[in-house]
Amino acid sequence: MKRTLLEKFYKYICIDTQADPNSNSFPSTEKQFNLARVLVEELKEMGLEDAHVDENCYVMATLPSNLDKEVPVIGFLAHMDTAPDMSGKEIKPQIVEDYDGEDILLNTQKDMYLKVSEFPELKKYVGQTIITTDGTTLLGADDKAGIAEIMTAIEYLTKNPEIKHGTIKIGFTPDEEIGKGVDHFDASKTGAQYAYTLDGGEVGELEFENFNAAYAKVKVQGRNVHPGMAKQKMINSIIVGSEFNDMLPIFDRPEFTDHYEGFFHLIRFDGKVEESFLMYIIRDHDRDLFENRKKQIQEVTDFINKKYGNGTITLEMKDQYYNMREKVEPEYHIVETAEQAMMELGIKPNIKPIRGGTDGSRLSYMGLPCPNIFAGGHNFHGKYEFIPLESMEKATQVILKIIELYARR
Repeated sequence: MKRTLLEKFYKYICIDTQADPNSNSFPSTEKQFNLARVLVEELKEMGLEDAHVDENCYVMATLPSNLDKEVPVIGFLAHMDTAPDMSGKEIKPQIVEDYDGEDILLNTQKDMYLKVSEFPELKKYVGQTIITTDGTTLLGADDKAGIAEIMTAIEYLTKNPEIKHGTIKIGFTPDEEIGKGVDHFDASKTGAQYAYTLDGGEVGELEFENFNAAYAKVKVQGRNVHPGMAKQKMINSIIVGSEFNDMLPIFDRPEFTDHYEGFFHLIRFDGKVEESFLMYIIRDHDRDLFENRKKQIQEVTDFINKKYGNGTITLEMKDQYYNMREKVEPEYHIVETAEQAMMELGIKPNIKPIRGGTDGSRLSYMGLPCPNIFAGGHNFHGKYEFIPLESMEKATQVILKIIELYARR
């Protein structure tokens, strides 16, 4: 299984599928179809005759039941795109076998290391096979590890037809990283009653609650006047934008929060004296606190406009997704099934809130309850990303065990 996982993962991460948040098309980048077509071809080779990719780059396939009784139809999903803020092109993974517990050299020219002092979780994987970047790109384990795990599990079932299973639905989506992954997805067409995304971190993670999420686009209109004649006339939009940011709670930023704590995250600040732009993402698990955060953004906007004049700040704010807990809890048995699968495999479940979102959160609100299972990676979206091969193997085993548990019913 390890060899299959490694071959598939390597193949998938070498296909550039970086999403583009500035694109108006769907998917946001045409190159995501390149991976989609590869996956469809592989699924058909496994015997999943209905495997296809549609015009929106959704890959769908069905593994028919081989049982003589009815059991719930279960789906497994992962996303094909990689994060827009770090290159996913020309990824050159490094494979560290029998890891010795010391710092890992990523790039000789850059003198760049994956240091145990900075990433102490590395010590958990002594003796295992670790896949890293070469220090110039991300790795793409988010979420091509999830894809490789699902594909390996399905291939295992097709090669071992004596293993009993119900109908299994497979889905791979584009543009999850920019919050558009299921914009055109029709959950009712999958035929699945419940589903799981494979899009999480280290072994044991099991999540059925996530952030409520919104974005805020802030345009600051300044007034540029020659600095020698600027007194009482100039409005420096950069300074006003900084003032706007300083009025939000300092310790409600990602670098100061964890667990259930929400935040305002300034992800972009571009500007000149005449005009500046700020982009925030707003996150909180609690719906009331989430609504209050949006209210705070509006109050700061109103204050700045009152101080400098109407039109100084133009605010665009929009909800992106909501906490899936509300939709999953009534069907909590799907979480308990994943928990049981892990325990039967000797994996200690770590049920925790997602400090982010997945396609599963939006799918849950479409009527497809969809908690999230670990895929095994660490340090997503950056040059220090890595994943142990053994963690991918355990994720694949969890998929197979969940399928087995449903087949027992």
